[in-house]
Amino acid sequence: MKPLPAVVSGLLLLALVPGAAEPITSDYTVVAADGVSVPDATAAIRSAGGTVVKRNDAVGVYRVTSADARFAAKAATSPALIGASELRAIGRVSTAPAGRPAGLPVGAPGPAALDPLDDKLWGLRMIRADRARKVRGGDPGVTVGVLDTGLDASHPDLAPHFSRTLSRNFAPDIPDADGPCEVKSCLDPVGTDDGGHGTHVAGTIGAAADGFGISGVAPGVTLVELKGGQDSGFFFLDPVVDALTYAGDAGLDVVNMSFFVDPWRYLCPANPADSQERQAEQRAILAGLTRALKYAHDKGVTLISSLGNGHEDLGRPRPDRSSPNYGADPYERKIDNATCRQMPQEDPYVINTTALGPSGNKADYSNYGVEQADVAAPGGDESDGHGTAGAILSSYPKLVLQAQGLVDEKGEITGSGAGSVEKHCSSAGACAYYLYTQGTSMAAPHVSGVAALILSRDGTTMTPDAVERELYRTAIDRPCPKPRVQTYPDRPAEFTARCEGGRTFNGFYGHGIVDAHAAVGG
Repeated sequence: MKPLPAVVSGLLLLALVPGAAEPITSDYTVVAADGVSVPDATAAIRSAGGTVVKRNDAVGVYRVTSADARFAAKAATSPALIGASELRAIGRVSTAPAGRPAGLPVGAPGPAALDPLDDKLWGLRMIRADRARKVRGGDPGVTVGVLDTGLDASHPDLAPHFSRTLSRNFAPDIPDADGPCEVKSCLDPVGTDDGGHGTHVAGTIGAAADGFGISGVAPGVTLVELKGGQDSGFFFLDPVVDALTYAGDAGLDVVNMSFFVDPWRYLCPANPADSQERQAEQRAILAGLTRALKYAHDKGVTLISSLGNGHEDLGRPRPDRSSPNYGADPYERKIDNATCRQMPQEDPYVINTTALGPSGNKADYSNYGVEQADVAAPGGDESDGHGTAGAILSSYPKLVLQAQGLVDEKGEITGSGAGSVEKHCSSAGACAYYLYTQGTSMAAPHVSGVAALILSRDGTTMTPDAVERELYRTAIDRPCPKPRVQTYPDRPAEFTARCEGGRTFNGFYGHGIVDAHAAVGG
């Protein structure tokens, strides 16, 4: 998807004291220093004026409230704590209708036939997922976590292989960011998605191949909702850390991540443009994410991420003029590539994906670079000579499309939705909806689907490192374009990108375009 808009200010809780001014109590995520015990960390938090309301002992991350306006500054000076981040973003159900086919049987090869709308899924053909299905369509014993805004399990293409038992919501609605809560607890039930992004991602990974709508790259695997993002599309440190450690503890096989860190586009431990308190905040976010990603990886989770939509060589970052993107006015920061990191993309345990248009060229918006590009996959590019059809079509919640004015109250596509929304109905009258959109967020789930097919082939005892090696080994080599400098006529000059590297590895395609057919042994 295109970069998310700026997040609104952090959550504020008011404590009313009769006869006194109303103190403001703020929520923080606090990260303990390496090796610090739980008792020592909680004591340091109390000393700084905070109260622990929740903790994740696996990675030393604490949810804290404090009415002390200087809590973050005090936490930054404590030797037991790395720092505190005020609650801020770090990025951006029913059963199947009666009479529907049951989908792919356990362990069985998938059917070669495609679903009715699959002729619009040029991405499936680019990575040869249509041919892979003749060999294997994915084993339901393989679990893929969608760490995103949720997952609409009432969608007919997602219902057959959705695991309600394994799914969790780690991100309660925040009215300031998401609008009024839909339920009293503000914790939406699993199987819902009021943002839409996670449902789109899930469809590309594993929409059922059953004669209805679309099919995914691995249509037989099990989909698990890990709601770590707000309905508004923003992600917060605490829910993401909890989702990652849960994925490890629950034994999930793959986790797809299509977000990046806010309010700091890059996390810089000691950027001279930042105050000491802001430096400590970034160190805390970086430490919390790093620990959670390593925890999940060490527990056997293959971690897949989109590389980002900043049209930037991540090895030569431009000055950051967008951070912080809320709570204070942004200011320019020079980015030291040796010390500043975009997360989770620049974590060593994460497999990164660049995005391609229908021609196979790097999409204009996609980040790239030999330092972080691992593989390439279809992400869509409407400027690639195909208009809306050059984007990626996948499942989308009807309610979100109605809220956006793309579908009316009767379920009909509006004039605003024409060309960007598809509708498919069964002979019994059950209808589902699909949206064209583009971004590295759409590329990553293609890779997650291929990783799931590899695990379906060789078994879920494969380590993440082994899955990564197979992704690279089976990818289709794609050399840099000639000339190596790729320009985009409809974009400003800063979109011009230079491809570095050779045929088997380069900054546009990494180790190549993922190949589902080769991944299943075809």
